Amino acid sequence: MAEQRAVVVVSGGLDSTTMAYSLRAQGYVLVAISFDYGQRHRKELAFAEQMAADLEAPWTMIDLHAAGLTSFLTGSALTDESVTVPDGHYADESMKITVVPNRNAIMLSIACALAVTREAGTVAFGAHTGDHFIYPDCRPEFVRAFEAMVNIAVEGLASIEILTPFLSMTKADIVKVGAELHVPFERTWSCYKGGALHCGTCGTCYERREAFALADVADPTVYESESAIVL
Repeated sequence: MAEQRAVVVVSGGLDSTTMAYSLRAQGYVLVAISFDYGQRHRKELAFAEQMAADLEAPWTMIDLHAAGLTSFLTGSALTDESVTVPDGHYADESMKITVVPNRNAIMLSIACALAVTREAGTVAFGAHTGDHFIYPDCRPEFVRAFEAMVNIAVEGLASIEILTPFLSMTKADIVKVGAELHVPFERTWSCYKGGALHCGTCGTCYERREAFALADVADPTVYESESAIVL
């Protein structure tokens, strides 16, 4: 039986790391890819590189910043130092300022090109239900449309599945999967602010803390702020 090979888009965060561990457990041979898209900090990329090493997956970092593409991706709290990172719940209206326009389409296009050259039939990324409210490029209709588009683009060269194993799962569900797989959560990074520790108050920190609490899994993350979360 031919090996299953997957290009995994990994950020160094909890979701994509758990996805990579899950696919590896299912027998996929992994090729990891990460992106510097001008995000506020690059700390997460070191975690992505470490995860790839842990899973013995070749890792490629695509530097969109050096290519000059990030000058077009301003206006988001994740890429623009002049925009304050909002605190609060991930589903708050204020979190829409963290949208980076067309980010997943840009990254998936490059990942699919890599999949063709590495003869991988799958490209996977870790979108989940909690992303749907804020990020249009994490919704099921985007995934379906992108898969249809890319298979026209590579017709005659490859057939590519866009795999989103967590698309109908909550972040708490992902934490449960990760716990079962013994994912080293302490070696993942979520915080938008990129300090010495997770801040504990930005939207993604709040979501991370809430997910561990709802999953009833011990959270190994050290936060600067341990302010109460409302479940």
